Amino acid sequence: MRQIILLTLFVSVVLSCKKEASQERHLNFTKPKVVGDVITFADDTIAGYFSTQSIQTADLQTDFSVPARVVATVMTSSENPSLNLILFDNPSSTTDYTQLLQHLANIKQIEDIMIKQRSIELERVLDLQKHGAATGRDVLEAQTALAAEKTNLINEKSSLIEEESMLKLSGFSTEALRKAKPNTVWVISEIADNQISKVKPGESCKVTFSSYPNEVFSGKIEDIGDVVDNVTRMLKLRIGITNPDRRLKAGMFGNSLFGLKEGKFLTVPLESLVTVQGKNYVFVKTSSRTFERRRVTTGQQANNRMIVFDGIAENDEVVVKGTMQLKGLAFGY
Repeated sequence: MRQIILLTLFVSVVLSCKKEASQERHLNFTKPKVVGDVITFADDTIAGYFSTQSIQTADLQTDFSVPARVVATVMTSSENPSLNLILFDNPSSTTDYTQLLQHLANIKQIEDIMIKQRSIELERVLDLQKHGAATGRDVLEAQTALAAEKTNLINEKSSLIEEESMLKLSGFSTEALRKAKPNTVWVISEIADNQISKVKPGESCKVTFSSYPNEVFSGKIEDIGDVVDNVTRMLKLRIGITNPDRRLKAGMFGNSLFGLKEGKFLTVPLESLVTVQGKNYVFVKTSSRTFERRRVTTGQQANNRMIVFDGIAENDEVVVKGTMQLKGLAFGY
């Protein structure tokens, strides 16, 4: 009985000591001091939890990727080696191109043959009329025939413009179609209008296709569309790719990749940014225990970093770990 009483007293003393030690540790923890934009910790260990990164100015290279689709392949016609055969992925484009070629042929025939013939015929009838060998009716008929051919020419040119417009909306131009080189393909990508300043005709790009996941094809930007879709705010970008082995087929899907040099900028990792009421902030370590909240003006995202125009300077130590905890202290939540 005596042993039990002693054991009980011993356990009580131990528990009491542990409770006091716990209370002492709790009392020794000092809450960080927040004054304005500055947060100061009383303990080096706690302050050391927040990892930082020294911010430097550097040339920024980004990869801008958009969906792509092979819309046409160009090959030599087996029936007429002097002509190109263009295979479109869209039957409507095939119809538009066929009709465009027909209108071009009709225009050439009307201009080079029909109008010249009708003009010569009218001059002949007028000469005959001067010598009394033709009547006014003969002259009227010759004039009517010439006017009819000129009307046909106007109609053909109007139809040609319509076909050109349809092809243009699909990303093609009449000149490019007529001068297309055999064993090439055309790829169409759609990009947002606010990204158009980043690409220029004549620049190189890379294209990957789901059919060949381990290969990268080199392409060249040939043209940028003239019309922005009023709903999607996208416009078409036409890319030419050499296709000597004819592995690329109309209708294949992939991605166009553009390597864009943005210039020299300060950038911060995305995890260092916090946004409160539409404003962006980072936290800069100014001493071993002190962190300062800085409001920053940001630009474009580049890979996993964000361009910063002001609010920080080169060599600032920006917090990259523990940002959300500092946000809670700085803004009270």
